[in-house]
Amino acid sequence: MNWIGLYTLVRKEVTRMFRVVTQTIFAPLISATLYIFIFGTIVGSKIDEIAGVEYITFVFPGILMLNIITASFSHSSSSIFTGKYFKHIEEVLVTPFSHLEIVIGYATAGIVRGVVVAIGVLGIGLLFGAVTLSNAPLFLFYVLSVATIFSLLGMLAGLFAKNFDQLAMLTAFIITPFTYLGGIFYSLSMLPESAQFYTQLNPFFYFVDGIRSSMIGISEANVLVGLMVISGLVLGLGTLVTHLFRIGWRIRQ
Repeated sequence: MNWIGLYTLVRKEVTRMFRVVTQTIFAPLISATLYIFIFGTIVGSKIDEIAGVEYITFVFPGILMLNIITASFSHSSSSIFTGKYFKHIEEVLVTPFSHLEIVIGYATAGIVRGVVVAIGVLGIGLLFGAVTLSNAPLFLFYVLSVATIFSLLGMLAGLFAKNFDQLAMLTAFIITPFTYLGGIFYSLSMLPESAQFYTQLNPFFYFVDGIRSSMIGISEANVLVGLMVISGLVLGLGTLVTHLFRIGWRIRQ
């Protein structure tokens, strides 16, 4: 492992993140504040408790997950796409990196951004009294796992996209719908049986349920299935992205 080179790549990406801190950090925090205030405080005051907890407490893990997804995906997808678009990804490809090291470097930077945003959102949640923590190690596992999955997925999107429209299309037509239909603002029990079945086919449901169970101690999904989905996505996406870098898919053209 080229540790010095890997550290340099991660530092470069993290430095890029903090150069546009208004866009990368402050914007999602403002968005999270609005979500918590509108859905948690205003709407939540009109809704009875869900599973024995206040609505703002129930919905907060979903808002946290939404921001982790957006931050991690946006960072790695923009890094790869702009690298292709402006040709400076070639500077990374000619360095003494293995393809796995390149993937680890970009994914780590995406994870860092996701974690930084998560810390900020947790701070805002504390101000609103929406944060509880039932299992800290499990919470950390789900946060890092979700950030890893969407860092890798963002890299895949960056490789796939040939223009800015395609990059935005993936977010608008895949990430956003699956996220909102994954149970962020509602309980599975609120849905009719047919809708419950389709919701359980949505992998995003297991992300939000995992974070929610680690925070408030309530789970609506099969924990084993959730862990299998998460582990499978990390390994599958990691293997796929590494292979695509190895063959130069949409890079060496």
